Amino acid sequence: MINGIVYSVVVPLYNEELVIDESYKRLKGVMDTTKENYEIIFINDGSADRTRDKVEKICKKDEKIKLVNFSRNFGHQAAITAGMDTALGDAVIVIDADLQDPPEVMLKMIKKWKEGYDVVYGKRVKREGETFFKKFTATMFYRLLKSMTTIDIPVDTGDFRLIDRKVRDALVSLPEKNRYVRGLVSWVGYKQTFVEFVRQERLAGETKYSLKKMMKLAFDGITSFSYKPLVIAGYFGSLTFIIGVLSLITVIIEGLVNNVNILNFGLLLAVNLIMFGLIFCGIGMMGQYIGRIFDESKCRPLYIIESKINYKRVDEKYEINS
Repeated sequence: MINGIVYSVVVPLYNEELVIDESYKRLKGVMDTTKENYEIIFINDGSADRTRDKVEKICKKDEKIKLVNFSRNFGHQAAITAGMDTALGDAVIVIDADLQDPPEVMLKMIKKWKEGYDVVYGKRVKREGETFFKKFTATMFYRLLKSMTTIDIPVDTGDFRLIDRKVRDALVSLPEKNRYVRGLVSWVGYKQTFVEFVRQERLAGETKYSLKKMMKLAFDGITSFSYKPLVIAGYFGSLTFIIGVLSLITVIIEGLVNNVNILNFGLLLAVNLIMFGLIFCGIGMMGQYIGRIFDESKCRPLYIIESKINYKRVDEKYEINS
């Protein structure tokens, strides 16, 4: 236990000015019921609205609230990682500020943690206030990822979870840049369980996960924990080669037996489009892996912190600016 803190609640923020006051109120109300020391760490991921100003005002009146400001927007997974890096508690709880994940569920997670579990993740049994497209794509992605990976990444779960200090330390030691945190939590192992909950409709504002960001997160998850897309691309290449050879043999035999020319421009064009399409799909898949290798080789930091509020020196090995 560092500085007597038992729980660290990590809350990534990106343009959440409409929900931050209610989020603080709900989080504080829940954590106060534990009767144990805690900190709530807001990670401002380069917000362009009044999110930063609002959290700074909260920090002035409540020393349990801490704020980490990024120099720009580095992304949700980077914000979660920064929260874990700076967390001092024996247990770290990650939750979004939009209150779709009810803060009251944290008490169930804490109970499981005290029973001896090192990781307690929230499993969604129902998703309210989301479009059919969002629900369908999320369901398909989780099951596709599970079928592709060799580790057990639970389906229907997000980043809402509690992790023990030793799990946090293991995650902090991992150097990779394109992070899929919920996958990394499964990868490090330890004793894990779940609590079920109903995901609520967003309190206010709009989701910050655009289709583009969702696609990147999906690619990060798949490429971080599976090589099967490359294997599948190889199988497709072999299959199309075999089909091409058989087609050529068939055309030659047909021409010799019937003395006719079955080749035409449309057939050739269709075959070429299929072949080139498969080739470019394979190249694109390899590009995803190569791009991530390139990112790792540059050794740039995952995020850059502009400032921190309500932090102080707690020991000789861990120092952050006030």
